[in-house]
Amino acid sequence: MTFKSGKFVFSRNFSSEKLMSSLIEARILYNTVTDLPILPELSTRLEEEIIRKSIFGTAALEGNPLSEDRVGQIISESDKEEQVMRAEREIRNLKAAYDFIASQRATDSVPELSETIIQKVHALITWDVEYKYNVAGTYRSHLVKVGNIEHGGVYVPPKCLADIKTLMKEYITWINSKEILDQDPTIRAALAHYHLALIHPFGDGNGRTARLVEALLLQLGGVKYVPIMLSNFYYRNIDDYFWAFSNAIKNKEHDVTPFLEFILKGVIDSLNEIKGRITFFIRKFTLRDYYEYLREARHITQRQHDLLLILLDYLKPFTLGDLFKIPQLNILYRNVSERTARRDLEKLREKALLSPIKDGGYELNWRILG
Repeated sequence: MTFKSGKFVFSRNFSSEKLMSSLIEARILYNTVTDLPILPELSTRLEEEIIRKSIFGTAALEGNPLSEDRVGQIISESDKEEQVMRAEREIRNLKAAYDFIASQRATDSVPELSETIIQKVHALITWDVEYKYNVAGTYRSHLVKVGNIEHGGVYVPPKCLADIKTLMKEYITWINSKEILDQDPTIRAALAHYHLALIHPFGDGNGRTARLVEALLLQLGGVKYVPIMLSNFYYRNIDDYFWAFSNAIKNKEHDVTPFLEFILKGVIDSLNEIKGRITFFIRKFTLRDYYEYLREARHITQRQHDLLLILLDYLKPFTLGDLFKIPQLNILYRNVSERTARRDLEKLREKALLSPIKDGGYELNWRILG
């Protein structure tokens, strides 16, 4: 019971039967992904891309108007001291929060959460941005409302500072309790996300804070890649995200299965995306070696070999005419006759290195090695 807000329930009431198949699929996928070999340089590049997409997604969920390309530019720039527009400051703040989370490590094999960490994350997210009635890293002392009719109705979180302080202490005790630590890391992180959003302890930035806390607990639980991918999944499925909250909140038995089902769907989607990306990198490097073998064995010429290498990065269908128009391809064919270029393409097609497409075009055959 709270002082002014009535009864608040911390619930781990969910249907194991409904979640089991998704949990098993997620575990199998995760083991598959972690077993795939990937060079450190490519792993770093992949993580940078994931962080860009995640920062874009979690900011866009809260109405930030910047494009993903612009987000990428901002987080790659050094954070100078000059004044920047609010949307850009939000992106820089999120980058600082993600850096902070990346620096956290579990101690004594127990991935505990604390109020200090939550307040630090919120302070980083909202630093130097003027949100009405919000103080960075400080619990609110005013009424807020969450949601809308289109996504299941309006929810009113606990109303006063005394209740928020009490609930946050109970939240930390509960999320670090043995019964919750014994849950699958994904379940624990999702429960942390859901209940922190229910308390809604800050004046603004609660959604971003809850998603980052979820990412932190997944990371501390030993999960790679997925923690920073989920926000992009939530953005791409924004209506389902809000409905998952609403359906769980409205359940009279405090059954949080709808929200957990949605989170697990996001985990599986993220793992499939990662699997595809890593498999693509592996296939790309394997093809480089195969092309080199064909060149050394004189099955293809040097120019044909170089064309194939360019196409590994070009990643688009092309035509004979494109060999003379597109700058990347024109480097090889500017001093070559059309007849010779046509012969090159025909030979690469005969060896199944290129695949013909409609309108007389070609594309790289990525599956020539199976």
